[in-house]
This record gives sequence, C-alpha cells and structure tokens, in this order.
Amino acid sequence: MSTTSRETFRRRSSAAESRRLAPFLLACDESATAELEAMVATLPLCASGRVFIEVASIDDIGFLPVPSRMTVTWLPRSARSGAPGTGGACGRGVALARAVTAWADEMLCQPTVDADTTPDVRVEVWLGGDYRGVAPAFEHLVHDLGVDAARVTAPAAYHLS
Repeated sequence: MSTTSRETFRRRSSAAESRRLAPFLLACDESATAELEAMVATLPLCASGRVFIEVASIDDIGFLPVPSRMTVTWLPRSARSGAPGTGGACGRGVALARAVTAWADEMLCQPTVDADTTPDVRVEVWLGGDYRGVAPAFEHLVHDLGVDAARVTAPAAYHLS
C-alpha cells in the first residue's frame, strides 16, 4: 500500500470513527429492570455495547429485546460465589460490579495521553439497582479508567458524581 493510500485510509477511518456512536454499558439488578427496559427502548437501532442484569437465581432470567449490536448477560447470584477463597455466597451487587469492571477493563482501552491532558474514554453508561453494585462500578469507571462522570448515569440518591 502506498503512502498516499495509507493516509487516505487513515483519514477515512478517523472520520468514520468520529461518526460512530460511543458504546453503551447498561447494568442493573432485578430492582431496576423496569428502568432498564425504558432505557433500552430509547436506544438507537445502531447502538452497540453490553447489558448486564444481576438476578437472584437462574429462574429469574428473562428476555430483554435489545438492538442487534448489543449483548445481554444475565448474572444469577445463586450460580456465583462471593469473595474469592471464602466459599461464601455471592452477595447482592457483587456479580454486577465484577461484570462491569471486567467488561470496562477489556473494552475501554485507555488512550495514550500526555500528563497535561485528561483521557477521553468514550462510553455511555447507565447503572441502576442496589448501591452495592452501582458504587463500585461507578468508582472503577470514573476514578480508575477516567470515564467522564457526566457520561455515567447512576441513581441520584447515591450521590456518586
């Protein structure tokens, strides 16, 4: 590929990248599924990203229609363990916080930035449900990965932003 072709390809790629929607990350437990369904209904058909729903048991897994470029993952607490090495049961919010953290660590690669600039991690996040799942997820996204707190929606009662 010639240098001119490479430059043209880079310009086209960066233009396409700037028009592409940021991925969506929607995560909640069973107490906020009605809100989640409302959020999903407002997404554009071309939306991409991930939905995590923590539920008490496998019997609580249902169907959630989402845009074709999104994936839904159900997280039954009864099928998961608590803190590693304890043999304890998975507490409310633990599976959700772990899933959000793992997804974010993999999918929200940190751009290379100068010391004087703030990283621009593009993602739109909605977190709902119990504080024990929402707070650790929010903290990891905003404080560890540099996601702008304005891009993360969490229950106002938790005063996380």
